[in-house]
Amino acid sequence: MRAAASQSQPFRFSVVIVTTDEFVQPEAEVYLSADYELRVLATWDALISLVKKHPPEAVLLDIDIIGERPDEGVAALAELRSLVPDLLLVALTRSSSKTLRYKAMDATVDEYFVAPINFEEVRIVIGRALEKRGAEIDYQTKLNARAEAESFAEIIGASDAMRRVYDVVTRVADSSSTVMIRGESGTGKELVAKAIVSQGNRAIKPFVSINCAALPENLIESELFGHEKGAFTDARTAQEGYIELAHTGTLFLDEIATLTLALQAKLLRVLESRTVTRIGGHTPKKIDFRLITATNEDLEDMVRAGRFREDLYYRINVVPIALPALRERQGDIPLLVNHFLRIYCAQNGSPLKRLDPEVVQILEDDSWPGNVRELENLVQRLVLMVDGPVIKAQHLPQRILFSSATSQESLLIPEEGVNFDEEIARIEVAYLEAALRRSGGSKMSAARLLQIDKQKMHYLCRKYGISSVKN
Repeated sequence: MRAAASQSQPFRFSVVIVTTDEFVQPEAEVYLSADYELRVLATWDALISLVKKHPPEAVLLDIDIIGERPDEGVAALAELRSLVPDLLLVALTRSSSKTLRYKAMDATVDEYFVAPINFEEVRIVIGRALEKRGAEIDYQTKLNARAEAESFAEIIGASDAMRRVYDVVTRVADSSSTVMIRGESGTGKELVAKAIVSQGNRAIKPFVSINCAALPENLIESELFGHEKGAFTDARTAQEGYIELAHTGTLFLDEIATLTLALQAKLLRVLESRTVTRIGGHTPKKIDFRLITATNEDLEDMVRAGRFREDLYYRINVVPIALPALRERQGDIPLLVNHFLRIYCAQNGSPLKRLDPEVVQILEDDSWPGNVRELENLVQRLVLMVDGPVIKAQHLPQRILFSSATSQESLLIPEEGVNFDEEIARIEVAYLEAALRRSGGSKMSAARLLQIDKQKMHYLCRKYGISSVKN
């Protein structure tokens, strides 16, 4: 959508109709030319030439004039959508085929009209659609600007919970204090560690990140502390450990709770002496590094259970940072989704997709047990699997739909609505029959189960013609 024009010449949306039907242009001019900058073209080539130079806001394409088969018209719609993702796309046809309609909708057409076309209706429909599309694009633009303004280092989020994290990161960035980042799996603990480094005086120094849980138990000691040649069977050459590689920089130990007690003791000695001795070596080497650790475990419980050394716990828990779960980050989900959409659409060379407003509500209702990592994986999958530019509720995984309050409302009241009296009657009958079955057919006992008096019980049974219920 283009920006508004100056006050001297009010902006009008550009609408292009492509058809060879000689009756269309006069009708279109009567109903559309007063409100829109209207052009009528006769060929597909003329449309493509115009779209590449000056994309209009809306195109009404007569798909019957494209090629010799209906599928060619549908393919043209899909091509237009890929060329101008924000285009309001309307299909015109003389065919009443439902299959063709479904294919056109799959090609992400916004509206579909079958001849004879009522252009008064077209004017109303595209007016509403352009207004809605403009609002969506304006929202997306503001979201992009907000994400840019409200990100911190590489972290996206503007919620109060994340602002508290940013404040702590800023305060500790220039110090050498040991930091422990705590949070559920998938909350972005490594991103926070990188943010601390990027904002501090070790930003251009080495940053060595190790996931302790990912290293094989028989190799982790050698990987962390290094080894000398001949220290063990496969030690054919001397090798620096990760701690040595972090000299002058930062060592990030993720999932530190997975270290064995023996390795915890050895790490404690390194932290106390700031020296490291390789396996098979005898000479300690002085190392200058800052330690940042992360865990999703309850270290206090582990200390009480004897599975984590108390002295190491106090050594690494100097500045704790509590990273909130995604469900606690009010308002951050639209920002994160928008960020991931831009990343993965660019990676896959596809036009930028957008979310249907209902989808945003569904995502915000979810508890996100996998946190930001789960949300990122979902967006990546949707970019690959959704053909059109708009991601709708039907594209979401069943787990999210079933757990969503918005989805539950949609299931309770479908788009076409319900007959309220019929639904209430159905529910009353179901309760009456269930209570009668439970009470062996006794209306008095059934009334007690339903917490109503016997007169109301007899009235409801007469109302719905319930005399007895089979067990």
